[in-house]
Amino acid sequence: MNNLLRLQEGVARFDADDPWTLVRDLDAGRPAGPVILPLACWLQDPQRHGVWLGPDDEVESLKPWIGQLPLIALDFPSFRDGRGYSQAYLLRTRLGWTGELRAIGDVLRDQLSHMRQCGFDSFAVREDKSAEDALKGLAGMSVLYGRSVIEPRPLFRRR
Repeated sequence: MNNLLRLQEGVARFDADDPWTLVRDLDAGRPAGPVILPLACWLQDPQRHGVWLGPDDEVESLKPWIGQLPLIALDFPSFRDGRGYSQAYLLRTRLGWTGELRAIGDVLRDQLSHMRQCGFDSFAVREDKSAEDALKGLAGMSVLYGRSVIEPRPLFRRR
């Protein structure tokens, strides 16, 4: 993934050395090295691989392996499809996922601040967009009013 942004200690950085390869076309075979497989394929061989969930996949299906997974990616097939936000929130809050949570698919600058609030910590920005420009999208808002994964207390409770 060439356009990968990663949060490290709360600071967004471009990551040119990402070892993971996203596998979307299973007929093309698996490349060497760490791969991110779709849920149905990953369930057949859940060893050493990352998994990606589509919008229709249930996050609860990962519960038996939640402590062993190296990476979970959530797919946004369209920027208009917000189910990945709910999946991220459930992974972080209900299942207690603390590992890398990556947004893949139609990931654009305007979405990054909200994705961060839902618990994402890495973002595979769409290939035709500038990663440097997308870094500005992670600056987001300076004050969060409502609750989120990164700040569970609403603003009135923080005063």
